[in-house]
Amino acid sequence: MSDWQIKSRSNCCARKATPFAEGDPIYTLLFRDQNGFTREDISEAAWLEFKDSAQPYSFWRSRYEPPPATPVPPAALAKESAETLLRRLIEEARPDLTNARYVVALMLERKKILKQVDSRNENDEKVLIYEHTKTGEVFFIPDPQLKLDQLDAVQAEVYAWLAPEAAPPPTTANGPRNEGTQPENNGEAAG
Repeated sequence: MSDWQIKSRSNCCARKATPFAEGDPIYTLLFRDQNGFTREDISEAAWLEFKDSAQPYSFWRSRYEPPPATPVPPAALAKESAETLLRRLIEEARPDLTNARYVVALMLERKKILKQVDSRNENDEKVLIYEHTKTGEVFFIPDPQLKLDQLDAVQAEVYAWLAPEAAPPPTTANGPRNEGTQPENNGEAAG
């Protein structure tokens, strides 16, 4: 799932090539083949013609929102936003960041920036499918089945990354370094 790039909502129907108007009901279809995933956004009329023969991996109905007319310049903040952090964590695609991706996605869902549109079980792994409420981008987030006793540590790690004075998560050859732990002293004197 992590090899699929985030795809944005289309501005016209993939089947009828007609442009969407603000507020139009649209259907987003995800198809899976040997090359990965393909996204199609279609009008309600196209859906009514196509639904009986459709075999998408996942689909959902939403309302079309056009992209902003002019891009909003990002605020000059030192801290990283949760949305930016999620995008970076997905882009890095490191298995050791699965818990952090999941917690950040939940944070964004609570803020109504992402909405869960589907979930799938793939090879004994639950994958949550989210759609960005403004841009229509789709995110695949594996559910790591965190236990309650693990959640606090992951949340603390995520909040540390989002703190205004925090730099990007430090990494070592083995992945991110947990700032809350001391390095092991294998009998060597510290110098």
